Amino acid sequence: MDPKPFYATTPFAVGGYMLCSATLLIANKYAVYKVAAPSFILFSQLMGTAIVVKSFAAMGKIECDALEMTKCKKFLPVALIFLSTIFANMKSLQYANVETFMVFRFSTPLVVSIADYLFLGRKLPNARSWMCLFALMVGAFGYATTDSLFEVKGYTFCAIWYFIFCMDQIYLKHVINTVKMDSTWGRVFYSNFLASVPLVFTFINDADEIQALKEMSTSAFMAVFLSVALGVGMSYFAWMARSLLSAASFTVVGNICKILTIAINVSLWDKHASSVGIACLMFCLVAAFFYQQAPMRADSKDSDDHGDIEKKNLLPK
Repeated sequence: MDPKPFYATTPFAVGGYMLCSATLLIANKYAVYKVAAPSFILFSQLMGTAIVVKSFAAMGKIECDALEMTKCKKFLPVALIFLSTIFANMKSLQYANVETFMVFRFSTPLVVSIADYLFLGRKLPNARSWMCLFALMVGAFGYATTDSLFEVKGYTFCAIWYFIFCMDQIYLKHVINTVKMDSTWGRVFYSNFLASVPLVFTFINDADEIQALKEMSTSAFMAVFLSVALGVGMSYFAWMARSLLSAASFTVVGNICKILTIAINVSLWDKHASSVGIACLMFCLVAAFFYQQAPMRADSKDSDDHGDIEKKNLLPK
């Protein structure tokens, strides 16, 4: 049997996801800083991604599933959860610094790993992984005590994002396992297009966002354009990585890549945590790295596509 081309392998999917995830968070923060219109920025990302995918499909460069009512019905909950997750992400970045948002993200594997056991047929984490998850919580608590930019509204949006994100990780993995699609680009198109439609009515009825758009400078336009471009790559690599990893592993991979986000944020942005706070974040990342994916249970019905039943470390070798 011929080996898979590199662009179809787990390292390619995980590497692309890590790069896009790390840079997109900074790009979104900068875009919201330049133009206070999170709904419009999100709409631009989602609709822009859908247009790019369909355009390349029309040119025969990629394969993308056509719009079908049956698939739309199955992907509608995906789109709504996806939209809610990203919108809460945007609002969190509007009121909280990047590290504050990330500390919430670092603790999500604890919830997702339990949900993996309850809904997706995996065993509970082993002792080593429980220790890593506990270490994540300790690091998160250490960071919270150093956050000089504490703002109740920022933490409220982060908490809302936390709940939706955990549900997103589990349900989207279930959809990958159960809804047949012709290509990863098809999943990208459906999730982005369906999620973008409600946002039209959100930003056009927001007087503050309309005013912000009227005052948008050239640099602000370029910031939004960059976030759209990164959003296209993020959507593709995220769906590809989800199909190759368990829900919990995908969640922890997202945390590991944040070390790049921290490096970029410290270099370019003046609204970042103290050295003690960053040390706590690094401690969280080390704990996330040593987390070990739990194997599938023998009685699993909603199993991963590749039927991995052995324990394995997070990052592919």
